[in-house]
Amino acid sequence: MSLILRLGCFRGNDLIEPNSLVLVGVINNPRDLEIARLLGWYRIPLRTAPKIVAVDYLAFYQTGAFGDEKWRIQYVAPVRGHELTTRGELLKTEPDHPRAKEEYFKIQIGPLERLPQAILAETWRRITFLYTTGEYLIRATTVNDLIVQSDERQLLWQALRERAESQYGSQEMPDIDLPQDILEVLLGIKEGNEKYGNDD
Repeated sequence: MSLILRLGCFRGNDLIEPNSLVLVGVINNPRDLEIARLLGWYRIPLRTAPKIVAVDYLAFYQTGAFGDEKWRIQYVAPVRGHELTTRGELLKTEPDHPRAKEEYFKIQIGPLERLPQAILAETWRRITFLYTTGEYLIRATTVNDLIVQSDERQLLWQALRERAESQYGSQEMPDIDLPQDILEVLLGIKEGNEKYGNDD
């Protein structure tokens, strides 16, 4: 039985609320998708991690390693929690990996759900992370459709800040309106054809 048939099916509004916070993360190879499906976790290197990982859902962007299913988002999963550990603790079969001792976020997730329609990359090819909302995810047909509009970016950043503060009691992020170019960096937004990616 194929991986696709073993996964659940996303039912849009039945699963995700419009105001849910969603982090799009990269899945570099089919093995990592299997880890997410079978073991219920996803890893992000601390050195390249987005500012806030306390979100409601992860959406998985599949790279060129996925053959006919490359450059798209097909699966989403609810986030159950996260912890900081090392790559070596996460992948015990790779103790000699060059980054084995580096710190990683281990994001615990619920069951993977398949979107009714894949969100295609079009001109986007390499992604490290991107914040969006449930509303944008439900409506999207392309990765560009996930980009929160400029007039809503301050609201998304405020929601992310509040989530971080409620989870960690952190006051590190100032409560001020940020310039659009800074917001784009913080939210993972790279307009146009600029390519960027994760090296792990």
